[in-house]
Amino acid sequence: MDFFLSLWEYIVIFILAAVPWVEILIIIPIGIINGLNPILVGLLSFLGNLSTVYLLIFFFEKYEQWRAKKKKKKEKKRTKRAVEIWNKYGLPGLSLAGPFLTGAHLAVVIAISLGAKKKATLVWTTISLALWTILLTISSYYGVDLFKR
Repeated sequence: MDFFLSLWEYIVIFILAAVPWVEILIIIPIGIINGLNPILVGLLSFLGNLSTVYLLIFFFEKYEQWRAKKKKKKEKKRTKRAVEIWNKYGLPGLSLAGPFLTGAHLAVVIAISLGAKKKATLVWTTISLALWTILLTISSYYGVDLFKR
């Protein structure tokens, strides 16, 4: 029974990491605080988040058509900041700052909307998510360890 409960917890980590508005910045610390294996939490969070980012990139044209049908909304502060980073640092800067600034999914949408190539966006987003995952997993693990002392 414990195996299935534990398996379910890891499945939830993967699913929540895949949700565009729930980022690895939230999921990794929560998983580690709840006593789950940090390596599995990091790996599943990375794969969950990356899976929907890849789907978004591959189906971007359909997303753009859907978005065009929606009402135009006032540009959000996060979006403006992301465009400023794009203008100053390009795709690498936006990809690396994206998970923390806007979320990886919105950063991908902004990058492709501003003319980034899909392949380059895939590469930079993968690098960014890998770096953020490693950083968050290590800092969450040792941060939780400090509180246990």
